[in-house]
Amino acid sequence: MRAFDLYSPTSLPEALSLITELHGEAVPLAGGTNLLPQMRSGDVTPRAIVSLRRLEELDGLSFDPRQGLRLGARLTLRQLTRSPVVRQHYPCLAKAAAVMASEQIRSLATVGGNLCNAAPSADLAPPLLVLDAQVRLVGPTGDRRLPLEAFFLGPGRTARAESELLVEILLPPPDGTAVYLKHTPRAYMDIAVAGVAVRRIPSNGHDARVHIALGAVAPVPMIARRAQEALQDGDESPAVMARAAAAAAEECSPIDDVRASAAYRRRLVEILVLRGLEAVNARSGGRRRR
Repeated sequence: MRAFDLYSPTSLPEALSLITELHGEAVPLAGGTNLLPQMRSGDVTPRAIVSLRRLEELDGLSFDPRQGLRLGARLTLRQLTRSPVVRQHYPCLAKAAAVMASEQIRSLATVGGNLCNAAPSADLAPPLLVLDAQVRLVGPTGDRRLPLEAFFLGPGRTARAESELLVEILLPPPDGTAVYLKHTPRAYMDIAVAGVAVRRIPSNGHDARVHIALGAVAPVPMIARRAQEALQDGDESPAVMARAAAAAAEECSPIDDVRASAAYRRRLVEILVLRGLEAVNARSGGRRRR
């Protein structure tokens, strides 16, 4: 591992000042569960590391029934899985975090780190996408908010500028029912071969809206828009749900790698989307047309 300078600022302005002064040669460090292995392998060789450990602005979570949920970027996966607020109001998010890695890693890994690593297989991304999450980025010239979908640009690439930090993730008030389904060779520890989040939102007597997001089957976590469009007329019959699941499999763009073939991943998407649709429909008492 290459030698580096370590900085430990005590405030967000100080951290931003350091990152700006180092002209893109500094890497932020939160939990380090992705960064440190990358440094050991030589894939990342920063001149400096800016620790975020002492930045209170990035900590904690808060919930307001009218405003929604705020997740600090330094919130650990363990805190997310054990939060009564998240478990009650956003259970699919808590369950997604609970099937990531091991308890030891979840005690270090952070929500912000999982998103900033921008792995196509990031487990938190699909449930956050269907929950309409936004990210708040802060830099030397101010802050900005982006829909989470716009945050991901490619494998390992995000819309975060080198001089910016991801400070928090914002979710609207809970509405509807959502699930996250993940396929891996083992129940824990493994990276997703395919991941699917499905959310069903009732609409006051009108046809329900359905959100579908996919992970590990495209260069970025993605919203399955063609699959969503197949469900727009409110028909939730088995045949229509099967067509929507097939549409999701067609619109994703998986690759062949050591964990699975592209064809296998497409088949998994079709199966998981159908299971997700059936689950949210059953839990929310959705109506069907025959």
